[in-house]
Amino acid sequence: MSSVSKIMESMEYGPSVEDSGAVRDWLAGRGSFGHFIGGKFIKPGQTFVTSDPSTGEALAQVTQGTADDVAAAVRAARKAQTGWAKLSGGERARYLYAIARHVQKRERFLSVLETLDNGKPIRESRDIDIPLVARHFYHHAGWAELRDSEFPGHAPLGVCGQIIPWNFPLLMLAWKIAPALAAGNTVVLKPAEYTPLTALAFAGICQEVGLPAGVFNIVTGDGATGAALVGADVDKIAFTGSTEVGRAIAATLAGTGRRLTLELGGKSPFIVMADADLDAAVEGVVDSIWFNQGQVCCAGSRILVAEAVAERFEALLNARMARLRLGAPLDKSTDIGAIVDPVQKDRITAICRAATDAGAELIGGQPADGCFIAPGYLRNVTPANPGMEQEIFGPIATLSTFRTADEAVELANNTRYGLAGSVWSESAAVATDIAARVKAGVLWINCANLFDAAAPFGGYRESGFGREGGRAGMLDYLAEPAVKSVKEPKAQAPMAATGGEAGKAGGIDRTAKLYVGGAQKRPDGGASYAVPGGLAPLGNRKDIRNAVEAAAKAGAWAGMGGHARAQVLYYIAENLAARTGDFADLTGKAEAEAAVARAFHYAAWADKFDGRNLQARPGHLLNVIPEPWGVMGIACPNTQPLAGFMSLVMPAIAMGNRVVVIPAQDDPLAVADLYQVFDTSDLPGGVVNIVTGARDELAPVLAAHDEVAAMWYVGPSAGLERVERAAGGNLKPVWSPVNRDWTGGQAQGERFLRHATQWKTIWLPYGALPAGSGSAAY
Repeated sequence: MSSVSKIMESMEYGPSVEDSGAVRDWLAGRGSFGHFIGGKFIKPGQTFVTSDPSTGEALAQVTQGTADDVAAAVRAARKAQTGWAKLSGGERARYLYAIARHVQKRERFLSVLETLDNGKPIRESRDIDIPLVARHFYHHAGWAELRDSEFPGHAPLGVCGQIIPWNFPLLMLAWKIAPALAAGNTVVLKPAEYTPLTALAFAGICQEVGLPAGVFNIVTGDGATGAALVGADVDKIAFTGSTEVGRAIAATLAGTGRRLTLELGGKSPFIVMADADLDAAVEGVVDSIWFNQGQVCCAGSRILVAEAVAERFEALLNARMARLRLGAPLDKSTDIGAIVDPVQKDRITAICRAATDAGAELIGGQPADGCFIAPGYLRNVTPANPGMEQEIFGPIATLSTFRTADEAVELANNTRYGLAGSVWSESAAVATDIAARVKAGVLWINCANLFDAAAPFGGYRESGFGREGGRAGMLDYLAEPAVKSVKEPKAQAPMAATGGEAGKAGGIDRTAKLYVGGAQKRPDGGASYAVPGGLAPLGNRKDIRNAVEAAAKAGAWAGMGGHARAQVLYYIAENLAARTGDFADLTGKAEAEAAVARAFHYAAWADKFDGRNLQARPGHLLNVIPEPWGVMGIACPNTQPLAGFMSLVMPAIAMGNRVVVIPAQDDPLAVADLYQVFDTSDLPGGVVNIVTGARDELAPVLAAHDEVAAMWYVGPSAGLERVERAAGGNLKPVWSPVNRDWTGGQAQGERFLRHATQWKTIWLPYGALPAGSGSAAY
């Protein structure tokens, strides 16, 4: 036995295991779990085992959900939704508040149950997950109270299907359920098959607080159950999980009109500048990827270190890694718990083998008996190495170096993902500059893995779209105010024609050109088609590609800032106003005047659509900033060609996007004449690119282009389905506003600006930080 003096020298921890007796008694008393449908647990069906990953011990039998089970849960949710939505905001708020209080009363029970089922250390469940669960319900109780005043005219979507992963089982539940219920929706939840137990315990809490039957429902099961929920009669799917499954869900929902939020994979950069506090950065690595076994999609799994300090940083990292304790998750002294399942452990080790076979060196990271893997990192990793490209989702990072800030940003953005990132520098100017240039939805400066219910969370690019948390998260569970729709006439199939076949209208007989990169161009192949007043270019796939390339080169437009962009838009408005008569001859007076009004309106908005500084954790500035998507594709309606074009293009470019636009197919000549206005208004070449032709042939090509980050489409449902399927290839969002009277007031306003931007959340510590506030602990 060690003496006290030796223990004081070594500072070794003794065992301090959290008692799990109450949880095990609860599990034994329940036996097998059925689904939770219509406010009660139903009789168990065919079951599967959920186990403690640290020991392999069976914890409970849980029912494997079928398509019939999902349909029953959806019917219960549909039946309850009308009554739930009719409650006042204050009444819904009281239920959410009661849930938060009951979660707090059962914090210890829920923490132990989460750790048993998931394998994460009790410190993480107790100090991070469960307090944040309560925080989400408290926060969204406030949104329930304020919904009608803060979101006037908005309405709940209806029934929401929600599918959550196994890394944060109860916290992910709270992220999704709290805003859905606050907005007036009802929910059918499918928890991960590995970790359903805290969701089932949460269902018991819903019973205790008297939540109306059917408002919240659970169907447990594997991926087949999730697929049944995606195909069910729900109004929205919210999914957190792998990019591959997210892509399949997007394809399934294409053309259905159902809303979709995707929070997918990540390969987040962890950037350490030469002037960083290296000891703090090392602790950030521990917080970001090792304390949670790396089983978090926003983990800083790509460590990028300035070459000048790489040797010292790696020495500190190895020393810290050697002191981490791998062991029983219920032991309060454990730093790193168990991997959730042997299947996941095998996946992690397979990626590590592929990485080392490709030339990387693995430091630490050795598998242990059972579902345990020691912390480690891969060094000497090339950009094409499997360890650098694939989401490992385990306690294994990669480490590589850079020389300049520009190189750090280039490496950080060299991924198909864009979920999160972390920047470490003692210079606020350096840190904020890099954070602004990294393409990710969440950036932490001199901290890592901080979360709050007020902070929108979600990714860019193939990390998904939509946000969870805060105002943005609420909007993703609300339907926008209704707009009176206008039926669009069926577009005529454009037929290639010669100049001699040009139609004549109002004494006009001419051949227009494409507008690409600030210049007029003939279409590839030179084909045109007859339209009223002359010939329009018949654009093709190559013309779309050229237009996207031109838009991609015009990235300086976003960097000009809102005030400078506003001046250009005001100049466009002035020059367009001077030619109102000319455009009125082509489209009518109402459209010409509406086009001028749109330019003035969005010029006014260009420097006024602001982000927010949120109240979240003490000692942190939490900035939520609207950023442009980058290159956007826009397919215009086949009505009111000039007003529709300006109503869609002006908000997009006001926010700093560059656009490739397919104008009204049957009557594009007025839009083709806009090049004269753009050229005389200091609009940089490539900001607006116009490709005329068959909309529903060109739009899917535009939506499928990897450089296009978001797509707007106004047109028939069949065309929308093709666009959404094409966009699902790289998971870009598609917005399809209702075709309307584009000369009226419903064709302008903030909703267009919201869809023209994506939210970036930046965490910045400031002032004298309270103890522990720089870590992931709440």
